[in-house]
Amino acid sequence: MSRLLNILILYLSTFYVASVSPDLTLSQKVLGKIEEKYDSKARLRAVAWQNILVAAKRAKQDQQKLALINDFFNQHIHFVDDLSHWGKNDYWATPLEFIASGAGDCEDFSIAKYFSLKEVGIAEEKLRLTYVKAIKLGQAHMVLTYFAHPRSIPLVLDNLIPEIKQADQRKDLLPVYSFNGTGLWIAKARGTGQRVGSSGRLSLWENLKQKITTGYL
Repeated sequence: MSRLLNILILYLSTFYVASVSPDLTLSQKVLGKIEEKYDSKARLRAVAWQNILVAAKRAKQDQQKLALINDFFNQHIHFVDDLSHWGKNDYWATPLEFIASGAGDCEDFSIAKYFSLKEVGIAEEKLRLTYVKAIKLGQAHMVLTYFAHPRSIPLVLDNLIPEIKQADQRKDLLPVYSFNGTGLWIAKARGTGQRVGSSGRLSLWENLKQKITTGYL
């Protein structure tokens, strides 16, 4: 795992960029652009996503919101590695790119769930994009974690399994570090972990936020 942490350090830059809160509401014009660039199925996926966001906003409990968003992406989007799908070894897609293309890797799943849950009212401080080691796969993996409060055992939203489970029930995952729009933490199974800096130091995260602000498809 030390190699993974060394890779993280290589991604660090020196400037903090404020958290992004994109408007995920899609106009007919944007839906038309999605269909033009991809196909009619891409437009249907985008419309279905909008409908799920509406339903999740109406849900009263956080757990209901988590389930709706997690199920949508796990059921409607296919897993494909970055090189096969994007022609790059490591690429972080915006939620729109991910949904319109209909595929992506674990990072794309986690990022789309993160921004969708923020849109439907989940507080950002409860959400972490979390890098783990997937022990059975023997490789780095990303999941989305949800903390009901700072000292709680987080819930894990993962594309490897359909169920949302507590982190202590996921013996197949070893947490390494986590981040969101406000910070970067060394991860642990219980509690949000030790803060080690701002997420603005992650170059891939910064590139993603810049694409989101421009409505990149």
